[in-house]
Amino acid sequence: MEARLAEIAQRIKTLRDILEISVEEMAKKTGVSVEEYNRLESGENDFSFTFLYECSKIFGVDLMEIVTGEKPKLSFYSIVRKGTGLPIKRRKGFTYQHLAYLFKDKVAEPFLVTAPYVEEEQNQPIQLSYHKGQEFDLIIKGSLKCAMEDHIEILHEGDAIYYDSGKGHGMIATGGEDCTFLAVVLKEEE
Repeated sequence: MEARLAEIAQRIKTLRDILEISVEEMAKKTGVSVEEYNRLESGENDFSFTFLYECSKIFGVDLMEIVTGEKPKLSFYSIVRKGTGLPIKRRKGFTYQHLAYLFKDKVAEPFLVTAPYVEEEQNQPIQLSYHKGQEFDLIIKGSLKCAMEDHIEILHEGDAIYYDSGKGHGMIATGGEDCTFLAVVLKEEE
């Protein structure tokens, strides 16, 4: 088991125990089965952004506290230089760099995302994700095939999409090359 994965799993388990939330309740609130939740909390499976995001809301902590074990401290401004965003795993092959991980009390989670081009995925259904809030994606390089429930959209460099992330959404790189885009996840209003 990867050490970083084990550390995140332990933080989730500890927070759940402190708050006296059952495994069954966490599974329901995070939208996974009890079996999947147990695999996640034991560090057997990697975490999706959606799962970590939901855990942070349930526990009332910043997402970065779960990922890094440290509470963000900056409240006026935060700079992340090129290539130094905090790497977050979300789904196989995709790379995510969190671009505001040092800023506390964020109303949005900004990421620089690279989606790999995979030929085998081009004619397959795109896996959908769901998380409360809204999201804004701006294509920086390449093309992105987006599934918005039963609608398919192809976005190219300079195109942007804004959507209700509580509805089914998913994406893959298309056009024969990897796609890099800015993704800003806006938290649901309290």
